[in-house]
Amino acid sequence: MSTVGHVHLKVSDLDRSEAFYGDALGLEVTERVGGSFVFMSFGGSHHDLALQGHPDAPRADPEALGLYHFAVEVEGEEELVEAIDRLREAEVEFAAVDHGISKSVYFTDPDGHGVEIYTDTRELRHRPEWEGIAAPLDVDELARE
Repeated sequence: MSTVGHVHLKVSDLDRSEAFYGDALGLEVTERVGGSFVFMSFGGSHHDLALQGHPDAPRADPEALGLYHFAVEVEGEEELVEAIDRLREAEVEFAAVDHGISKSVYFTDPDGHGVEIYTDTRELRHRPEWEGIAAPLDVDELARE
């Protein structure tokens, strides 16, 4: 079985992006290569995210073809609530969505890259397939469940 090994992003400000992903996702730096690369991990591998500094590059165009977002799956609603708390503490604006098969929060990094944090709820809710649902998710209610 194959899995996605890591995400590699070009960013305009390496230090800013390192701080953002540390605060927003809880990633830890595993290696820095000069002033050009930072490798970050959730702890299970050398890196889950590679950041490559490109200070003079233009900001990503959200209307252009290419990567829409990358997603990080967490184990259950409790971890999703912890992720939401981390985003709030870091003052990251997000949208919360219930897809029926998952509960998700979406946000963008300082360079406009889309990020999703989600928990899969297919088994819990007995919904094997996505039915096009994108309903608002009350994260305050989620925290009380």
